[in-house]
This record gives sequence, structure tokens and C-alpha cells, in this order.
Amino acid sequence: MAAVAARPPTRILTGELVAKNVVIGTAPDSWGIWFADDPHQTPAGQFLDEVVQAGYEWIEIGAFGYLPTDPGQLKDELDVRRLKVSGGTTFARLQHPGSIDEAWAHVAPIAALTAAMGAEHLVVIPDLWRDDLTGLEKESRTLSSAQWTALTEGHNELGRRMLEEFGVHSQFHSHADSHVGYQPDVERFLESTDPAYVNLCLDTGHIAYYGGDSVELITKYPERIGYLHLKQVDAELAARALAEDISFSQTVRMDIMVEPPSGVPDLAEVLRAAEQLPRDLFAIVEQDMYPCSPDRPLPIARRTYTYLASCLPS
Repeated sequence: MAAVAARPPTRILTGELVAKNVVIGTAPDSWGIWFADDPHQTPAGQFLDEVVQAGYEWIEIGAFGYLPTDPGQLKDELDVRRLKVSGGTTFARLQHPGSIDEAWAHVAPIAALTAAMGAEHLVVIPDLWRDDLTGLEKESRTLSSAQWTALTEGHNELGRRMLEEFGVHSQFHSHADSHVGYQPDVERFLESTDPAYVNLCLDTGHIAYYGGDSVELITKYPERIGYLHLKQVDAELAARALAEDISFSQTVRMDIMVEPPSGVPDLAEVLRAAEQLPRDLFAIVEQDMYPCSPDRPLPIARRTYTYLASCLPS
């Protein structure tokens, strides 16, 4: 079986959060960043400065175009702050037959930038059936048999191209309001895809959003966990969202993603389970807060850093 995760460097710098085989970082998402350019978002320079102030040393690139897309410029911005990149992030619309080339044209520049930053992971989120701004339905909530095959075969092919052309591993990210959200759908996806080319970015918040169990997934599919996103949800609001059919984008505005440890799942339990895996992992904090005022993320990021440090063995 092919390796599913690159090994983070073993050199530990001051302030770096490391638990045995787990290296913790953060992402633009935790500063309310969903788009490359949006007036409601924290400016990129402020985000980078505040990551350092919060104590983190590893980040994801986030929405392509939010941070500089020129490798040299981005490297300069990171180096001056002593920051490093764990991976990139992208959406991919692969649930329709014949869509791989269009998806690849979108993903390839992101994979190239990810590799240029020395990272070996690209988190790939499936296209949502709801618009992530308006919450309106774009297409059917369910996939036909042909569409499911297109989705899984498309992710296999996308992962193959990413790995062979850029040395970047595809980490599939299940997502609310996508066709792969509930835990049975996640498990079906894993059982339908090739571990040589695609594995799982286990996002604890999105799994909990649909009542899933992140620890159970880690235990059941230890060889398929290639990356982690750490977040918690308000369980009561998640239940209300499903009962009342509230869109994910609207629930984010209602603060469904909460500051740990006030939500579910228990991140200490998730980290203990991850420490038992036979590989090193990045675990990236992602607290969706779009849109938010620019003075809100830093205090939360600092407290989250302190909380996660308390979850790690001394």
C-alpha cells in the first residue's frame, strides 16, 4: 500500500505543537477566509502576522489567491515569519462524467504551488450541491449510480495526476451540503477509491455535523487517514440544521463551528486516537467563521492553541 501521508520534519522549533506523530497547525478558515478576494475577510498580511502571534508555525494555503500565488513571493512572506505550509486546499467538481480535465485545469496550479512550498498534501473538497454563499440548491442532493462512479473514479484520477506530476497526496475532505457528508457516505467513498491515490482528510467538525464519529473512523480505517482538520460543532445547532434543512453557510453565520472545548467531538480523544496511527499527520485547526470582524479570530486562535497544548502529552 502506498504511503498516505508525508512525514512532517522531526526538528521541533520553539512553540511548535507536536504530539508524538501529530503536528498541529492552523488555516485561513480560522480567520474567516473562504474566498480569494472578499471585502468581509481579514487581510492576508494580518492573517499571517496573527498566526505567529497565536503561536502556530504551520498553515494551509487556503483559498487559492488569498495568499500570494507566486511561489517566490509566498515563500518570502512565510520565511520572514518563520511559517511553513502543511498543504493546500481546493474544491473539485467530479460528480459528473467527463469532468476530470476541467477539474484538473483548476487543481493543477494549486497543486503546483503546494509542492513549491515544500508541502505534500492537497485537501480536496467535493463540489457542494448548495451554493456556499446563498445556500440555494444548485443540483440534486443525491447522486445517480453513474454520478457516484464518476465521483470516485474522478478522485482516483485526480489523485494520480497530483501525485505523479507534483508529488502531492490527495486528501479527500467530506463536507456538509456535499454528496459525501454522512459517515456511511464517507465509508462508501473510502471503500470505492484507491488508497494509492486518495485518502481522507478527516474533518472532525464536518463528521460531527452529521452525527458521525471521528474516533470510530480513525479506528476502522487507520490506513486511510492521511490528514486531520480539527474543529468542533454546536451539537444542538447541528441537529436543528438537519431537522429544519438550514444550509451550511447559514449555520456558519449562526456560529455552528465553536471554539474548543465547547462543542463536539472531544478533540483530546481524537488526538489520542490519531497518535496510535502508524504514520505522522498534520492536524490543522479550522473554525469556520465567515464572515467575521477582523478583531475576532486572534483571541480565539490563542485560546485554541492553549487548549490543544493541554490535550497533548507532556
